[in-house]
Amino acid sequence: MSDHEFDPNPARRNFYGRRHGKTLRRSQKGYLAEDLGALRPRGVTMDDNPDRTPIDPGAIFGDARPLWLEIGFGGGEHMVHMAARYPQVGIIGCEPFINGVAMLVGKIRAAGVQNVSVHPGDARDLMDVLPDASIARAFLNYPDPWPKTRHHRRRFVTPEHLLPLHRVMAPGAEFRVATDIPSYVRQTLVELPKAGFELISHRAEAWPDWLSTRYEQKALREGRLPAYLSYRRV
Repeated sequence: MSDHEFDPNPARRNFYGRRHGKTLRRSQKGYLAEDLGALRPRGVTMDDNPDRTPIDPGAIFGDARPLWLEIGFGGGEHMVHMAARYPQVGIIGCEPFINGVAMLVGKIRAAGVQNVSVHPGDARDLMDVLPDASIARAFLNYPDPWPKTRHHRRRFVTPEHLLPLHRVMAPGAEFRVATDIPSYVRQTLVELPKAGFELISHRAEAWPDWLSTRYEQKALREGRLPAYLSYRRV
């Protein structure tokens, strides 16, 4: 298998990071039990799609609206904000950390947004089954920093993640990256052009429609300055 060919079988894929944190509150368990099933896109997991057959993007929201993808949505505040601001699009969020999923589902219920779909797992599982050029915009907000040099290969901005992302994004689609880790910025600037993404902007000011997340607020309190990078899929 070459450097640019990856095994699409999630059963054989390495995963780094946490899937569970503190014990969920009763209300959060209720959100997951009552709401998550209807929010999940069908055909993503090995259980319901063992052959990894491509899914129909139009079936996720029942129409041909543009699809956006948020990779690692944390507590979900940015995702719900964007869903409310852009009701004409459908936003799919991927997050393996179940505590974050529970927080998002609670926010979806409170906000009443109808244009959100949730995959409670690795974004690569979803990208395995999405058709080519099916995503119109993608977000990577404050991803796991993996600060130790020997762990940089675990970051999202590596070929194992970026090449599948490039495949599922439409030509000209925007990919936004926000991080407060200087080495993550450097790695992003190096790796994304190699994966077929063109830098549009690299700035210290957030996008006009940005909602500051709890991770950004923590970074600012601790004196780390965020960077906001915009790329175009070419």
